[in-house]
Amino acid sequence: MRRHAKIVNIGTVAIGGDLPVAIQSMTNTRTEDVEATVAQILRLEQAGCQIIRSTVPTMEAAEAFAAIKKRIHIPLVADIHFDYRLAIAAMEQGADKIRINPGNIGSDEKVRAVVSCAKERNIPIRVGVNSGSLDKDLVEKYGRVTAAGLCESALRQVGRIRDMDYDNLVISIKATDVPLCIEAHEMIADKTDLPLHVGITEAGTVYSGTIVSAVGIGAILSRGIGDTIRVSLSGDPVKEVLAAKKILQALGLRKGENRVIACPTCGRTKIDLIGLAERTEELAARYPDLGLNIAVMGCVVNGPGEAREADVGIAGGDGCGLLIKKGEVIKKVAEDELLSALEEELKNWEKKE
Repeated sequence: MRRHAKIVNIGTVAIGGDLPVAIQSMTNTRTEDVEATVAQILRLEQAGCQIIRSTVPTMEAAEAFAAIKKRIHIPLVADIHFDYRLAIAAMEQGADKIRINPGNIGSDEKVRAVVSCAKERNIPIRVGVNSGSLDKDLVEKYGRVTAAGLCESALRQVGRIRDMDYDNLVISIKATDVPLCIEAHEMIADKTDLPLHVGITEAGTVYSGTIVSAVGIGAILSRGIGDTIRVSLSGDPVKEVLAAKKILQALGLRKGENRVIACPTCGRTKIDLIGLAERTEELAARYPDLGLNIAVMGCVVNGPGEAREADVGIAGGDGCGLLIKKGEVIKKVAEDELLSALEEELKNWEKKE
């Protein structure tokens, strides 16, 4: 059962309650470079990113937020560390949310200045705690980095902001260790009704990081925990968005998009199934709102049967292939016409159905 968190509005996107889990990413351009940052955000939007975060390490970066905001279409979050003045400047320039760790912002006076600015504009604050920067006293208290320590740190900082009469908050508690991260989310989910941003921090390269994130984020979401996610990868952030979509699709938490099902190939495969499956995924992405299961099979012997549960599919043979719909073969075509036959079916799907 889904955990019902308090609803928080991040610009035009709301999270919490029964709302869909929102996909986030983070730019890896220099935020000061408006052209490069906008170009990357527009690519991320096209891939399906719903909330984007950019680092604000300098006043120039904070001041760039206004120009960036004018040219993008999704909420823009400012990632702040250490300097409270950058948080205030980013909000003044239109940030839809800020991400801070109050512990590294400094004194209550500095944190209060940030909270006051957020309160004036009703801008949510994401309180972020990472296993790599856990409070020293909590590491000493528990003997190491633990789920209990991560939760205590997050709730301590939340309490600090609530004492300043502000509760428009989101929590993130991230760790590189997957079991630790799962345990921490299970623990904090019972202690607060604030929305949770879920991710495995510093997960790794596109290949290994996607696997680690799928296991960790997937396990947390499967427990009904999580209101927004980011897959953190060392690579093109577009890959983060695509991986996040697949995680949500696999758990049945993202409806309306196509899912490509492909067999793993075997000795019977007579066509370039891997290339065909990859091109089918690209094709399916051009028709995102059909919500179809699309099968790509490499064998005309078992293909129709294996694709029976799919809405539409193709099965390759030796220089030819089959177009299959609802488990029934509807057309036999040459191998190099398979993809175009499938595209024609997708193009006219709504009209036929």
